Amino acid sequence: MGLIEPHALLLRAPREKQLLYKIMTIENLIRSILGEYLYFNRVDSYKDFKNADPNDGEQLPLERIINERSYFEKDPSFSGANYYDRARSRTYACCFSLENSDFIWRNYGKGGKKGKVCLVFDFGKLRATLNQSLQASNVHFQYNGHQCNQIFDINYGLVDYVRRDKVQSDFKYLRNPIEYIYIKDKRHKNDNELRISLSALGWGSFKLNDGTLIVFPSSLFMAFDYRTAINNKTIVKILAKKEEELDCFEFIKNFRVTSEL
Repeated sequence: MGLIEPHALLLRAPREKQLLYKIMTIENLIRSILGEYLYFNRVDSYKDFKNADPNDGEQLPLERIINERSYFEKDPSFSGANYYDRARSRTYACCFSLENSDFIWRNYGKGGKKGKVCLVFDFGKLRATLNQSLQASNVHFQYNGHQCNQIFDINYGLVDYVRRDKVQSDFKYLRNPIEYIYIKDKRHKNDNELRISLSALGWGSFKLNDGTLIVFPSSLFMAFDYRTAINNKTIVKILAKKEEELDCFEFIKNFRVTSEL
């Protein structure tokens, strides 16, 4: 079973009342409301839009050199670098900004025909909601129509912005894989990012009962009820900048949404 915040001591979290800002196209928001999910992207697949970080979650260059020389005693063919790469390919992120900045409005939520909006979340309430949902006795991971055990750890943290080509850990031991998920190059600092991660173990394999190997998809949907989130102030408000977006927003706000909107 996946764990709740097992790496909290390794990460920096904001204060409970911190507001989080997430830009979405109106179409994606409507799909999320109807599907009742938060969208998580696998961190090694951020490659399909401008400003995407192809190194998201990857080992730091100077540390990869060391990791490639480190091997597991029980499997000398499997290096530390292999382990980190595999962990990265099993880790997903849902991203927010700490600021309602012009930068995030300019650079995110592109491609929609109906415009974009900004969801404003209360961090503490969002964290409590997601943790509670993963602690439910009936929680599971749906894979190709199969109901599987919930295998993902959930963590929350602020992203540290560094010179990726210059930084190297001075600790005696290798990093925990989760640390790389919360390190990005300084050129992305305007994101001012808080991210929620879902990560599975980076060693071994995961299989269905019939022996079928689980291939981790490029995205995950985590159950999230937007109606409840609005009512209990987990979603504090929804911001829109243009008149035509406000027209659609009235439907969204009252959840009079259909798949045709």
